[in-house]
Amino acid sequence: MLNFKILCISFLLLSSFLLSILLLDFYLTPVFAKQSGINSTVNDPFGIKKIYPTKPGGREWFMNMADPQNDPNVDFTFDPHLIKQNDSSWKLDKNHKIRINIQTPKNLPPWKNVEITGYVKIDSFLNSTHGNSINSTSKNGITDIDWVSRTSIHNEYLPCSGLSLHGGIYPDGTVAWKKEIWFTGGYTKEKSIPQITKPLIGRWIGWKVIVYNVDNDSAVKMESYLDSSNSNYWVKVFQMTDNGNWTANSSDKIFYSANCGRSKDHIILYPGPIVTFRADNVVLNFKDFSIREIAVPS
Repeated sequence: MLNFKILCISFLLLSSFLLSILLLDFYLTPVFAKQSGINSTVNDPFGIKKIYPTKPGGREWFMNMADPQNDPNVDFTFDPHLIKQNDSSWKLDKNHKIRINIQTPKNLPPWKNVEITGYVKIDSFLNSTHGNSINSTSKNGITDIDWVSRTSIHNEYLPCSGLSLHGGIYPDGTVAWKKEIWFTGGYTKEKSIPQITKPLIGRWIGWKVIVYNVDNDSAVKMESYLDSSNSNYWVKVFQMTDNGNWTANSSDKIFYSANCGRSKDHIILYPGPIVTFRADNVVLNFKDFSIREIAVPS
């Protein structure tokens, strides 16, 4: 009888132990999966959702969050003053603008079909009317968050190098695209849509722009995505295709003065050695910037 009681007690203890393991696995596995089980086909190393998969063998760049300026492929324009924040983000203080230029290393192909991602928070405005348009200006310029692709050096002595596509979002929640055929007299009018989210000041948002060729490399598609709730929930907010007739806004005399050999409706079909994260006239917090070469959707 005693042996039978011992056997029953042992059985109950073993059952309880096994049940505890099962419950522990049930409750903890999803947590660990969320924190460290990043699916590289769905999320990038920061855990941010990809819209399009990375091109097989394609280039990828991810910000050095420990020290963004400690990266041989990154050039910061305007000598920014960056301050590390308690949430591991970085704050641009004092400067009224920033350009974070991601260069193409030697012997590698330049950036072409790309998905460009980053999270930002505007603390306040600096020296600006903070208009809602890429063409809204004051004596100190525009106010915007702008990811720039298919571009190169912007220099008054090399005007034709300023070729680029600008995917921007503005403090009132307006979004737009702009084309730059040369720097500075080759800008188009922006293609924009009305306010799609509440004003940006004081809150984190995610901003993605995607650029890729379509129609047998005869046109360029541009897409904009917003994570308005800072929750990794992305919504496409704007898209457009440049297949011609998106022309520079300057007069013929000004436009052709640069002698770039381009038409006023030039389509930017070719890659560029630089991708730029830029902002103007804001006290900006930023984190988790990335660029990926994408597999072009069929």
